[in-house]
Amino acid sequence: MRILPCLAAALLGAALTLPKPPQAAAADDPSWQTCIGATTAPGDRVASCTTVIDGRTETGRRLAGAYCNRGHGLTEKRELDAALADLNEAIRLDPAFACAYTNRGRVYAFRQDLDHAIADYDEAIRIDPAFALAYNNRGDAWLNKGDLDRALADLGLAIKYNPELLTAYGNRGFVYYRKHDAAHAIADFTTEIRLEPNVLAYLNRGNVYRDAEQLDRAAADYGEVTKIAPTDARGWRNRGLVRLFQGNNKGGLADYDKALQYDPADVNSWNNRGQAKLRLGDKKGAAADFRKALELEPDLKTAKAGLARLGEVR
Repeated sequence: MRILPCLAAALLGAALTLPKPPQAAAADDPSWQTCIGATTAPGDRVASCTTVIDGRTETGRRLAGAYCNRGHGLTEKRELDAALADLNEAIRLDPAFACAYTNRGRVYAFRQDLDHAIADYDEAIRIDPAFALAYNNRGDAWLNKGDLDRALADLGLAIKYNPELLTAYGNRGFVYYRKHDAAHAIADFTTEIRLEPNVLAYLNRGNVYRDAEQLDRAAADYGEVTKIAPTDARGWRNRGLVRLFQGNNKGGLADYDKALQYDPADVNSWNNRGQAKLRLGDKKGAAADFRKALELEPDLKTAKAGLARLGEVR
């Protein structure tokens, strides 16, 4: 599941609701533009919002927005105590600022304080009943509390209020997957992919297809991951596993070679490549891979069994 941040990037448009329009100088200030920019890197966001805050040129919701966005940047850097302090200040400055409650809820969620996270999402939704991000994030919190039905309801509302919110489709698809509803899970992941093809959506849909024993479709989805992110080991090792299920041991071996190139610490890739080598008659290579797997996880039963088949005792 993915919990989304809320950036105060819309403040320039929202400024029309303020008693006085913002000064042109503030609107044109490069630090302000970087502070609210949707694509600003976390470190740059923290620095630019700090410049805005320290400059003492902003008041009201704009100042709250600077604290909110700096809190977002600090959250992305996982400096959670500092992020919480900033978001508390944003809420003190503007108690009706739904975005700040959503971001503070996200901090609580990262700290596994789900009750406080839900309380903040509740408040954001009370202020803005159509706030799709808050529904998405509250759905994540309900999932982590084990309440799949409430998670499903919130994610449905997130999609209702923002039908283009691709992350909500991905999150709802994952909840359906957890509920063993493959058809609905596949439908949501497919919508997410249609909106914006991405690694996690293909991995998730591939997992559903794999568990449903639709192995060709699973392999195709994992193959898309290798195209989108060729250095991401997950696409290679997942397709490698499916190929082994299909009896394509050479193809599986090739995929695990790639997986281990990009993630040499993955114990299952060493074990499974050993299984592929064993099937292909490469006993020496298989034994070496099983031993490497056991270095990483000494109690791995499948690797021990593989060595036993080769006449070695570990």
